[in-house]
Amino acid sequence: MDSFDTAQKRKQLTWPVIALMDFVTVIGFDDIIYNFQNQGLAVVSDWILLLILFVIPYELIVGQLGSTFSNDGGGLSSWIRHTSGDKMGYITAWCYWVVSLPYLVDVANSTVVSFAWLFKGHALSDAEMSNWGFALLTALIFVIFIFFQHRFANTLQWLGIIGGGAMFIMTILFVIMTVVYLGEGRHIATQPFHFKNFLPTFNIKFFMSLGLLIFAMNGAEFIAPYVTEMKDGPKNFPKAMYMLAIMTAFLTIFGSFSLGVFFNAHHLPDDLKMNGSYYAFQAMGNKFGLGNFFLYLFIVTQALYMIAQLAILVDGGARIFLSDTAKRYLPRQLTKTDKNGLPINGYWLTTGICSVLLFLSATLPSVNDIFNQLLNLNGIVSPYVTGLLFWAFIKVRANQDKFNSEYVYIKNRTLALIVGWWCLIVTVTGATFGIIPIDAKFGSPTWIHMLILNIVEPLIMIGLGIILPLIAKWQRNHN
Repeated sequence: MDSFDTAQKRKQLTWPVIALMDFVTVIGFDDIIYNFQNQGLAVVSDWILLLILFVIPYELIVGQLGSTFSNDGGGLSSWIRHTSGDKMGYITAWCYWVVSLPYLVDVANSTVVSFAWLFKGHALSDAEMSNWGFALLTALIFVIFIFFQHRFANTLQWLGIIGGGAMFIMTILFVIMTVVYLGEGRHIATQPFHFKNFLPTFNIKFFMSLGLLIFAMNGAEFIAPYVTEMKDGPKNFPKAMYMLAIMTAFLTIFGSFSLGVFFNAHHLPDDLKMNGSYYAFQAMGNKFGLGNFFLYLFIVTQALYMIAQLAILVDGGARIFLSDTAKRYLPRQLTKTDKNGLPINGYWLTTGICSVLLFLSATLPSVNDIFNQLLNLNGIVSPYVTGLLFWAFIKVRANQDKFNSEYVYIKNRTLALIVGWWCLIVTVTGATFGIIPIDAKFGSPTWIHMLILNIVEPLIMIGLGIILPLIAKWQRNHN
């Protein structure tokens, strides 16, 4: 049977296609909504600061690492393996794969929400669906998707192009309609609407939401395993990162400003994180006398976008997890591939772990609490693992005579190391403060419940990462 690494290749990918595929995993309209609820209009300044001080360096660092290790198909795990050894390569592969699971759950949750809006035309309420019903429907999405991925293995790049392109077009449309709305001198929902609203506030709430801000804009390295399938990958992969940075800047800055026009930033709905994107396009349609036209246009776009996210996250994550030396530390059943070279048992393991996370979070009081807690879990686990990317960059630049690259981010080694350490410190800080729940009143039963889940669920992921190598070792000793 062919290994995952030698499976049938897709057609060579161009850098604009890679940028659109990566855009799907990095940022979306929902990411703007999440942080708008946490910070209000001040999030515009937060986006600008993070773009300059974190996101642009981060994405160009990914560009250099992808160019340096362009012949490796494991992405971040390959980079760490080359710079820190085989065991760290496995740990990275496992961590990077497992922290993508809460995001997968979040995407599947959002898919359920999008279909609820499609068929009902309004937000999903607790009276219409129980917590357990919501969890079961989300799990069903995974099963259906794995069947789809198994049967239509070569549709990934088309899903990425359609999903990423459609979402970016919808965001541009939202911004354009906001400009038209303001040009007609219409009422702005946020009052008073002045410069002070946009000033950042560096208080405890900012640091509690920093992890989610980082999570909203990280994920660029997820596309790195596809650099081996690009046309002239070492040269063109960095171009994709530049295009991605421009798209991210446009979406976050102008999208957040536009939200302040249609929503009162001082009085936001409690379920904004779950339903805010739909409220936004519904409000825009009502303001222009077009009813639900924009709403349903967005619903279809959101469904395509979520399917594209599921496709790229599951496939890209499996490539990272099952490539390089990670196979030495895995039970052989997980490295088994089907006729299309897909790690089908790895997909089922993904579904199993995601279901455990779902059902643990389903013990919270409401569907909105489930959605918010699983979303915020991403702001804890994801930045911690992103820190490993900066560690790989630090190792590469500290030993730059050993690692050659066609593209070099910051020629001066000392300055490059300072930037690498800065990004590492920012990610660890954001992840640590993210453990504190931000969507419940401090000290309330729901707050305590969320805090426990924010600690227990990551421990479960770490525990599995320890158990699987022990099973693999036992299999080797008894083979």
